[in-house]
Amino acid sequence: MNQLKLDNKRTILVGLAFLSICSFWQMYDNLVPLILRETFHMDESLTGMIMAADNILALFLLPLFGGLSDRCKMGKLGRRTPFILAGTAAAVVLMNLLPRIDNSYYAAAAPFKLVSFIIVLGLLLIAMGTYRSPAVALMPDVTPKPLRSKGNAIINLMGAVGGVLYLGVTAALYPSSKTQSLAHVDYQPLFIIVSLIMAVAVGVLLLTIREPKLAAENRELEKKHPEWNLAQDDGSGNETLPAPVKKSLVFLLASIALWYAGYNGVTTWFSTYVSQVMGEGIGGTATCLMVATVGAIVSYIPIGLVASKVGRKRTIQAGVILLAACFAAGFLMTRGAHSITVPMYVAFALVGLAWAAINVNSLPMVVEMCKGSDVGKFTGYYYTASMTAQVITPVLAGTLMKHISYQVLFPYAAFFVSMSFVTMLFVRHGDSKADAKTGLDAFGDMDD
Repeated sequence: MNQLKLDNKRTILVGLAFLSICSFWQMYDNLVPLILRETFHMDESLTGMIMAADNILALFLLPLFGGLSDRCKMGKLGRRTPFILAGTAAAVVLMNLLPRIDNSYYAAAAPFKLVSFIIVLGLLLIAMGTYRSPAVALMPDVTPKPLRSKGNAIINLMGAVGGVLYLGVTAALYPSSKTQSLAHVDYQPLFIIVSLIMAVAVGVLLLTIREPKLAAENRELEKKHPEWNLAQDDGSGNETLPAPVKKSLVFLLASIALWYAGYNGVTTWFSTYVSQVMGEGIGGTATCLMVATVGAIVSYIPIGLVASKVGRKRTIQAGVILLAACFAAGFLMTRGAHSITVPMYVAFALVGLAWAAINVNSLPMVVEMCKGSDVGKFTGYYYTASMTAQVITPVLAGTLMKHISYQVLFPYAAFFVSMSFVTMLFVRHGDSKADAKTGLDAFGDMDD
């Protein structure tokens, strides 16, 4: 155990795929609701239904393509890389059509343009859904189980960097002073820049990571350590989970669904909320969300230190409590407010810390319960749980805001996050507790 050491440079390069994904989804969650409302004049319920479409597709696409990549024959590119390359290439082309249609519809509205926007959006979501599970499964493929918490911390750090890149560009290109007086905002430059970020990130991944060689080395290492597997072989070549492990998995997946219901409700509707409640433009929203993302980035190493002392489960539960408290505070601070204030930035920095505490530790708890050959499938389970919540929450939160008040958003989020604390009480496996370490090593040696 002690001789194992994570290759940080390699893990950062593997994380480039997740950087590209998070950069896209940060843009998608921020801009698409605004475009649907401001250009196509859709109400909150219809916007919420469209925003839920990616999650409905993900319910099918993520487990499907995670499983397909598990069974993909190892060629020169490996099991996961072909999906990452094809999905990214299709997404880069399709995403740049959206602002063109948006601008064209504003200039001369026509039903076929709206239909074209929805069709392109649907194809784009399919393209993104084909490679998310393979991209996330790549890290466990090339990382021994005892080091996956540390690896996942780096992967999440790369995802956060992707979000910061988008938010920084947005804040620079679209400050409130430039957008408040505009009848229509042209987002084409932003889409182009994000597509370039995605293409460059995946290009560097392709040039630097030799998946087949690294995955084969990791499989040989794990064969020498059967004690790392919680799953049992039933003799048919298929894994079976012991009943207590299966129970923990079910409650863990329920917890994931609950905290995503609350968190995604805010991320989906925050730009619209800020616009309607406080009169801020996309630049102000981007700055606020960037503070949250930076809060997550600077929290990863301290969270690793805490998790190495008290275990994953308690770290997640502390994050859940803090996240619910921040959302409750968000409700109080935005009542009657007309702009984003310094206390709001502080609250969102703490949101980033809380989300990091939850996110770093949850995926490793899921994939630890499987054999190495089923990492893609169990990664699909993780995303099925999160996407199930995200199918429901944009529609439900949007409908409540429409019929009650926009200010119901933060209490809604706080409620669902609080419920995840209860379900986490019944999770008994996938936790760990090790001697405290410092720096990036705080993320190592965190598996049972």
